[in-house]
Amino acid sequence: MKRSVFLCQYITLSHPIDNIHTMTFEQIYNKNVKLVYNLCLQYVHNLEDAEEITQDVFISVHDSLNKFEFQSKISTWIYRIAINKSLDFIKAKNTKKRFAFIYRLFNENNEIQYEQSHFEHPGILMENKEEIKQIFTRIDQLPPNQRTALILNKIEKKSHSEIAEIMLLSSKAVESLIQRGKSNLQSKLKTARVDPNNIV
Repeated sequence: MKRSVFLCQYITLSHPIDNIHTMTFEQIYNKNVKLVYNLCLQYVHNLEDAEEITQDVFISVHDSLNKFEFQSKISTWIYRIAINKSLDFIKAKNTKKRFAFIYRLFNENNEIQYEQSHFEHPGILMENKEEIKQIFTRIDQLPPNQRTALILNKIEKKSHSEIAEIMLLSSKAVESLIQRGKSNLQSKLKTARVDPNNIV
């Protein structure tokens, strides 16, 4: 993915971080950027949005690195930031859509129009795109914690213990979230006549 000019300035001006031994921000960025970008993409399904969130994640990482206390791996901490940024981005986007809808609803000069989402996911074959889009659409309808647990487990291939560390939950709570998420998702997919075995 491309770096924004602003993010490049952060990287170029970075020096070794006090609490991260001899690692520079650039080294941390290079080691984790693809993982963060792919995770963000699972939430927003749009290349440009995923890039925007990724850049926001690493700006937050840079600004908070000296406060990192080594209570978890730095990659786990960055994952946690990426999840929160992704969920915040979705909330903000949904709020913006609702306000736009209300504006059009009460503006006699404009017809009500529904914004069509753009589903972009590298690696998905064209013939499977519509079915995968249906699956992700219904994943997006799950409660945030169930959605996150499923994405981390089924797409990111994280173990229950890794997910527990990222989400700050017990392994039993993670297992429960995954099971409830799978059950809710399968019910939604049955209604849409989509094969749930593609993901769950």
